[in-house]
Amino acid sequence: MELILKNDPDYQKKLNALYHRPACPPEIEKAAAEIVAEVRLHGNHAIEQYLKKFDGVELSADQFLVQPEEYDQAAASVDAFSRKAIRTAIQNIRTFARKNLPKDWKFSPRPGVIQGEKFTPMERVGCYIPGGTAPLVSTVIHTIAIAKAAGVREIVAVTPPMKNGKVNPATLYAMKAAGATEVYKMGGAYAVAALGYGTETIRKVEKLVGPGNAYVAAAKKIVYGSTAIDMVAGPSEIMVVADQSARKEFAAADMLSQAEHGSGLEQAVLVSDSVEKIQEIQSEILRQAKSLKRQGPLSKVMEKGMYFIQASDMSEAVEIAGSYAPEHLELMCENASVLARKVKAAGAIFIGHWTPEPAGDFTAGPSHVLPTAGTAKFFHGISGADFMRRSSLIQYTRSALLKEVDYIARFAELEGLDAHGRSATIRRDLEK
Repeated sequence: MELILKNDPDYQKKLNALYHRPACPPEIEKAAAEIVAEVRLHGNHAIEQYLKKFDGVELSADQFLVQPEEYDQAAASVDAFSRKAIRTAIQNIRTFARKNLPKDWKFSPRPGVIQGEKFTPMERVGCYIPGGTAPLVSTVIHTIAIAKAAGVREIVAVTPPMKNGKVNPATLYAMKAAGATEVYKMGGAYAVAALGYGTETIRKVEKLVGPGNAYVAAAKKIVYGSTAIDMVAGPSEIMVVADQSARKEFAAADMLSQAEHGSGLEQAVLVSDSVEKIQEIQSEILRQAKSLKRQGPLSKVMEKGMYFIQASDMSEAVEIAGSYAPEHLELMCENASVLARKVKAAGAIFIGHWTPEPAGDFTAGPSHVLPTAGTAKFFHGISGADFMRRSSLIQYTRSALLKEVDYIARFAELEGLDAHGRSATIRRDLEK
């Protein structure tokens, strides 16, 4: 735990270090690049080798794809209440996704000209579902269910298999229920490469979405261009902005919720205008952490990834939050709705004392696949629009084109592109 107080001579320097945290350390990018290159060159054979090396599983290429009977077995082994929780979350996430789907539109900005946009679902997308340190059943819903709501026809999922060579039953049940059409047993950078470039038996996707560790994030950077990606997102992070009204028990529990993910590179940050409140929450974190199961990941984050920042007031606290641009931002303070409007950048904003971050992780509605490492300044959480193609629509009548033809021709002349100019002027000149 690191305390950053206003009287610290390195106060701003320490804040700047937090603001400029890397999503993909250079050494991880190098290692990921080697893995991606092997898969691109050797296809299924490379995947077989990496499954054995990283996941301890021996599968041949014809065993990568989950078979129909495996879905039935998974459904039979998931208890009724878990199935209900999964179906409820799917409904909530789909409802939100459908609400913000873009719609075709047109308008006439000047006589004889019609412009607009049309939106068409992508045909084949890939969803990366982490499963190395914990089976992220919720990520299935926050990716696949949204793609389904957008109208995508082929939804391909990849996730690391368990030691028995099978996909976690709850994860697989959720995949089927959410709308996956293909599921492959593979994870990490090599799975990203398989979807980004394709192999002998796996067709490449048009877009790849989903969270993962730093290797997954680095691999997504590498395949970008061969396929689209949602964002480059690394380990999870949470920032809590708390004033005197915040309950220490709530704030501590919420910070610990993101510290348990497993990589040890997660961050949990508290910003408050009260040193007393900071101390209360620090003590409460230590108390609560003792009763939690995932002591290994927690201890790593508590030692190296927890920060407690003193702000002069709530206005400065919000400024710090916008500069940090957290994946998850909780506003645990009075007038939280007012302060939320002043936040410059955050992946998702959780407003008020009764909106814990895990509600967004699991059942709320917006996707929990969010930008990390300050990239919320230019990336956003995935939505239905991210699974759609946008095409501009432009239509001129004869008279409308003739009004602008000389301007078109002049631009062509300025740029030395006479064929461009003729394309417009020939329509005028042949009319004479």
